[in-house]
Amino acid sequence: MDRRFLTVLAMSIVLALVVSAVFYQMSARGARGKLKQVEFRDLVTAAQPLPVGTTVRREELKITKIPADLFPHGGFSKVEEVIDRPVVSNVLLDEPVLEGRLALRGSGMGLAPIIPPGMRAVSVRVNDVVGVAGYVLPGMRVDVLVTGRPPNFNGTITNTVLQNIVVLTAGQVLQPESRGQAINTPVVTLLVTPDQAEILTLAGSEGRIQLVLRNGADQGTEKTAGRETSELYGHRTSKVEAPAKAPAHRPRQAAAPVAPVAARPATADEVVMIRGNLRTVEVVGAKKPPEGIN
Repeated sequence: MDRRFLTVLAMSIVLALVVSAVFYQMSARGARGKLKQVEFRDLVTAAQPLPVGTTVRREELKITKIPADLFPHGGFSKVEEVIDRPVVSNVLLDEPVLEGRLALRGSGMGLAPIIPPGMRAVSVRVNDVVGVAGYVLPGMRVDVLVTGRPPNFNGTITNTVLQNIVVLTAGQVLQPESRGQAINTPVVTLLVTPDQAEILTLAGSEGRIQLVLRNGADQGTEKTAGRETSELYGHRTSKVEAPAKAPAHRPRQAAAPVAPVAARPATADEVVMIRGNLRTVEVVGAKKPPEGIN
């Protein structure tokens, strides 16, 4: 075999080994540098599920170390920052406890912390019909209808008074049933504005309330005219008064009598002239009488 070829081959092999060794050393140093630069932070997580409405206790929390660059926004590093704060959104086992899932310390217990600032919680009494057979569950959205007889109104009317209202609780339940089962409860609590709270309270005292379940993804509102009892039978006369119709055989009124014009008294100066069927009176030595006096 040619010695020159063997020399070139040997040098190529040596050069390849040198290059491989250099890259290996550089990669190893970079990996060791990265491992040394990783920082860890303490993260407060749930040691057990935290349901809505409960107040966080120390024994329900634990500390987990995670890389600093993976620390979630709104997370806590100290247990003292979390204890005694109400839960407004479910926290699962081993899930980080975040600021958005907790209410301020001292904001109350149970339902109160769930109510956003500026909103109100109003409870209405329901039955199987009003409560849509128990399928009005927390977190769902409903419309509120009221049926009653307004003052000075001839008949009963049903009208939609509120739309797209969030259900806070069904009885004492703050969360929907996990299997989607109906919850039979005599009271449903709705989340409304102060103005809506007045409407809902008045509707409950002056009429009969009906809750209408709607799709949670449907955020629109519909303008409705309301319905009255007479419409069930094909009539609508209470809200809009139509002008009275004349009877079919209304007798024709006689024209108002025209006051007769006093005839000028006949004198010796009047001459009666008859031309065919036309009779006229001519006055001699006086002003011509007004037209129409025959």
